[in-house]
Amino acid sequence: MAKVASELQYSDEHEWVSREDGNVVSIGISAVATDALGDIVYVDLPEVGSAVTAGETCGEVESTKSVSDLYSPVTGEVTEINPTVVEDPALINSDPYGAGWLFKVAADSEGPLLSAEEYASKNGGEL
Repeated sequence: MAKVASELQYSDEHEWVSREDGNVVSIGISAVATDALGDIVYVDLPEVGSAVTAGETCGEVESTKSVSDLYSPVTGEVTEINPTVVEDPALINSDPYGAGWLFKVAADSEGPLLSAEEYASKNGGEL
């Protein structure tokens, strides 16, 4: 079973949200998603300064198995992307909740989010 980080919140589309200072949140994809995708070979992230909308696509993740849309779990402005995962997308597989974070947003609002317990129960993950 894939690990679900208990301190995070999750979207139905398998993105996680971590609260930072003020209204800034970090966003990545869950270990449940990385297990389903297989080896990630490419990631396309939103540009810094661009607006993202909760529930809307904002990029994509390509693996050896498929190409999947990346959805923003919050609405706001992208403040930072993780250049390390652009250069080495395998980090998303090896450390999805740490070094494999994708981007940060100054969030105005958030879409519907699940607790770690709800997400794990719904998606067969373990806390």
